[in-house]
Amino acid sequence: MLKPVKHPLLRFINFLQRENILRIILVLVILVIFSAAGMAYFEENRTFKDALWWSVVTMTTVGYGDISPVTLGGRIIGTIIMVLGIGILGTFTATIASVFVDKKLKEDRGMGSFAFENHIIVCEWSNRTREILAELRSDVRCQKTPIVLISSLETKPLDDENLHFIQGEVNDENLIRANVHKAKTVIILSDDNIDESARDAKTVLTTLTVECMNESAYTIVELLDESNVQHCYRAKADEIIVGAEFSSKLISRAALEHGISKVISELLSSQFGNDLYKIPVPTALGGKKFIDVFSAMKRKHQSIVLAVQRHAKVLSNPDVDFIVDPDDALIVIAKCRPVDP
Repeated sequence: MLKPVKHPLLRFINFLQRENILRIILVLVILVIFSAAGMAYFEENRTFKDALWWSVVTMTTVGYGDISPVTLGGRIIGTIIMVLGIGILGTFTATIASVFVDKKLKEDRGMGSFAFENHIIVCEWSNRTREILAELRSDVRCQKTPIVLISSLETKPLDDENLHFIQGEVNDENLIRANVHKAKTVIILSDDNIDESARDAKTVLTTLTVECMNESAYTIVELLDESNVQHCYRAKADEIIVGAEFSSKLISRAALEHGISKVISELLSSQFGNDLYKIPVPTALGGKKFIDVFSAMKRKHQSIVLAVQRHAKVLSNPDVDFIVDPDDALIVIAKCRPVDP
């Protein structure tokens, strides 16, 4: 049975009660009212509204001096509110400060929960994670995007106001705390803290868990062994990267074609040079041959079309007579993202 969702005002009142803030506010209000009533009683030339103003000004130690007691009774009331007011108001401000400090400490230690939408979740921490986050932040589209990191680290590893940390294993509970149901992208990295033979098994299990909780999230998975790719596809991963395989292929190509690794590094980095972009087919180019699309993109946008994506299939370097549909996407190399005029 689902629990009823409380109204935001009720949640706020419960928060005030839980932190004893409501009690302190009540004491402050009572002190202000009674001191204002005493001031108005002893100072006959003052209205209750003037006395109320004087009580607030005196309690907050502002002391404008526009209103001041002249009778003995008024001065006794003033002495009482000055002594009690400073203590109670100090307690109030200290309680508020402690709430924010406690909240910040819980966030840094990964004890919080988040309600973001269309955010990115990164599972596991390593030096690769640091590089991934740096690349994401260097792209203007992702500079302010909330990213939730789930890891067994003790504290938040980076000083990034839009990076949020959940301490612990990547499991159902922590994925719910990261609001995986509303996540746009989930990056599942290999856990360097366990034996190599068990890393891919854990990655596949995490992928299956994420896909069961949110099929619409785009899952990017890192594997060590190419033989486990099929297991990840069965778990419905959207994109799989085998680290060792990618490195070995790049090294072998660099040995045969000197300098090719520098080109690949430039294309994969958002921090310098040209970048890879996936864009919709420009309106005027839908239904035309690939060679015409290729030429038009180079002339108008100074970009090179590498591939055409049709649904989940990517066609690299299609034939010159290949017809590009309006619903396709283009994978291009460009200095900046081409915009359809």
